[in-house]
Amino acid sequence: MSRLTRKQFFNRLAAGLGVLGGGWLLSACGGEETATPTATEAVSTPTMGAAATATAGEATAPATAEVQPSAAEGEPEAPAPTEAQASSATATPSAGPADLVVARGGEPEELVRQAMATLGGMERFVQPGYSVIIKPNICVAYHTYEYAATTNPWVVAGLVKLCRQAGAGRVRVMDNPFGGTPEEAYLRSGIQEQVQAAGGEMEIMSQFKFLPTEIPEGRDLRSCDIYDEILNADLVIDVPIAKHHGLARLTLAMKNLMGVIRDRPAMHSNLGQRLADLASRVRPGLIVVDAVRVLTANGPTGGNLDDVKKLDTVIASTDIVAADSYAATLFGKEPMELDYVRAGTEMGLGRSDLNNLRIEEILLGT
Repeated sequence: MSRLTRKQFFNRLAAGLGVLGGGWLLSACGGEETATPTATEAVSTPTMGAAATATAGEATAPATAEVQPSAAEGEPEAPAPTEAQASSATATPSAGPADLVVARGGEPEELVRQAMATLGGMERFVQPGYSVIIKPNICVAYHTYEYAATTNPWVVAGLVKLCRQAGAGRVRVMDNPFGGTPEEAYLRSGIQEQVQAAGGEMEIMSQFKFLPTEIPEGRDLRSCDIYDEILNADLVIDVPIAKHHGLARLTLAMKNLMGVIRDRPAMHSNLGQRLADLASRVRPGLIVVDAVRVLTANGPTGGNLDDVKKLDTVIASTDIVAADSYAATLFGKEPMELDYVRAGTEMGLGRSDLNNLRIEEILLGT
């Protein structure tokens, strides 16, 4: 069984005392599908701790507190609200950071900055000298970010800059692509260029560092080979792109965790429960969902710009279940339609009862 190092114990103890609620999260785009892009016209373009859970019947819509900066002009293209969102009441902000922040209508890096400021600032998560790992979705080497198969490069770079400004000693960005080599995927996605310009490092995930790890809370997945650096970082930030997936229905934060394990095909049996099991062992301190451009069909690899929708949205939370639950509504889905959200809720990994969370929405100028 993997044991906490002394540093991990004190870091998690400090995080648990300093931040209320939330859940550590991490995921990746799994699957072995490949796709050949078609030439079409471009579209317009930490804390650990189980929060109170909700049953399937409670997964309705968020009560939100909207924050509108002055001089905001225009609104991003957005999907029609779900029944849950339409019925939600506006909540009065209370003291302390929100449970979840949604920023809309600006450039990717500014969306990240505003969302993190409203969530309490990166200093809430990063202490001086911290070793930080950012885990985006860089699953394939044959699409640029416009195809919405990989995380937006400026969302990742924005997080790198904030970590460095907060005093992080080292900020690494990594994934384990299934389509092409890591070197090709890092370059083709545009993430490598932006991360290095922001002062971060791109790390190739060595196969020798995937180590057998027990999952004590797992209900179906009881052990698997997990990337050791992920388990020993001071902070892991899970940064999935929100996109369609043929088997999981949507690839979000819990699904993005598949990039930190060796044997992804083994996850596809009872996928929802196994993703929740993995999330119980790999617990990022911060989740930032990239919904700047979302893939609405033919995921996880995409390949047709007609399937891409530009939403100019970023979601930030410490709760992996809440982040995935809200992101599901961007696709017109209720949280409990996703097996891994249902399983994560039942296991106490976070909350899917969006109507009982304090959600703050920010509309930026365009």
